[in-house]
Amino acid sequence: MGKSLLLAGIIVTVSSLAAAAQDLEFLLVNESSADVTEFHISIAASNDWEENLIEGGYLAPGYELGIVIADGETTCVYDLRAVFSDGAVLEDYGLDLCEMGSYTFSD
Repeated sequence: MGKSLLLAGIIVTVSSLAAAAQDLEFLLVNESSADVTEFHISIAASNDWEENLIEGGYLAPGYELGIVIADGETTCVYDLRAVFSDGAVLEDYGLDLCEMGSYTFSD
């Protein structure tokens, strides 16, 4: 019976830690002269880009888009990659998105 109680206590602790990870919300602003056609992020410790967060859409110049990262991570530090309709690619690394609150593309 003691083993069952210990296991239940571990499961509750792990579940509580997972619940502590909150979604990260920030604003993506396009002040450049081209549409953003792809937007990828990854945690800074990763070597791979995650999926395109604006798949099937785009972010036109002069517009902004609310982004929610619901990856279960407890980090605020991410790398980002944007592809523009004119073929330009921008990569930026080690950004504290919690502190920044927004990211602006400009020419």
